[in-house]
Amino acid sequence: MQATLRSSVQFTGMGLHSGRPVRMTVHPAAASFGIWFRRTDIENGDTLIPARYDMVPPSQLCTKLRNEAGVEVSTVEHVMAALAGCGIHNAMIEIDGPEVPIMDGSSAVYCELLMQAGLQRQSAPRRRIRILEAIEIEDGPKRARLSPSEDKFLTLNARIEYDDSVIGVQEMALQLAPGMFARDLAFARTYGFARDVDMLRSMGLARGGSLENAVVVDNGEVMNPEGLRAEDEFVRHKMLDAVGDMMLAGAPIAGTYEAVQPGHSINNLLVRKLLETPSAWCWETDTA
Repeated sequence: MQATLRSSVQFTGMGLHSGRPVRMTVHPAAASFGIWFRRTDIENGDTLIPARYDMVPPSQLCTKLRNEAGVEVSTVEHVMAALAGCGIHNAMIEIDGPEVPIMDGSSAVYCELLMQAGLQRQSAPRRRIRILEAIEIEDGPKRARLSPSEDKFLTLNARIEYDDSVIGVQEMALQLAPGMFARDLAFARTYGFARDVDMLRSMGLARGGSLENAVVVDNGEVMNPEGLRAEDEFVRHKMLDAVGDMMLAGAPIAGTYEAVQPGHSINNLLVRKLLETPSAWCWETDTA
């Protein structure tokens, strides 16, 4: 059956790109409600934003949502991934700023507090998107693909390659079965390169970034005193991002996701192409 939270959960922190303090509360919601954001700092107009693939405008280094009135919330990928990984289908997320708090740069805090609140099973059956035929997007060296599988859960396979020796070539495959996200992906932090910090901040990005919420690489070395949480933390984070971006399809996906040099933009293009190709997917509902 579908699930929501047993009780509301509050998160406070800073926006990774805006550098602004923010408070966010995830509330239970009715069956078949889906995931919505509401900007509580805006008094007039339409402040509700559906967490849906077709609400994603072009953005840099994050996934942003924008409703038809132009109201936005950005960097939603880590909390969306946590909701997907915890099996939460319905929630109302109230937030008093334009960007989700980055916490420690991963989904670990989100998963921990959501699971402490507990899940409430609901009366409506779960629905999933069953992949029927392969859909692929290519953008230079980036490639992403969704293809059919016989499993109920999304299988992910991602490969990244960087010149920096700390990262090099990393590849990982994982099935998003219950418990796997919290164990194998949630801890993986966002990352960047020291050489890019000044440029990003001049563009209005990464203003809240620090060694407390991102892994920073500098010429073959990890600058964070505690080091990495796993040798392949970088590709694990790319898979975490993909889980959050795929959640914007509106339901869990049953199929196989494969990507080379994945990123938020190509993930969104992949979901758009899938849902705009009626022959490539169908709804599937659990009956027991």
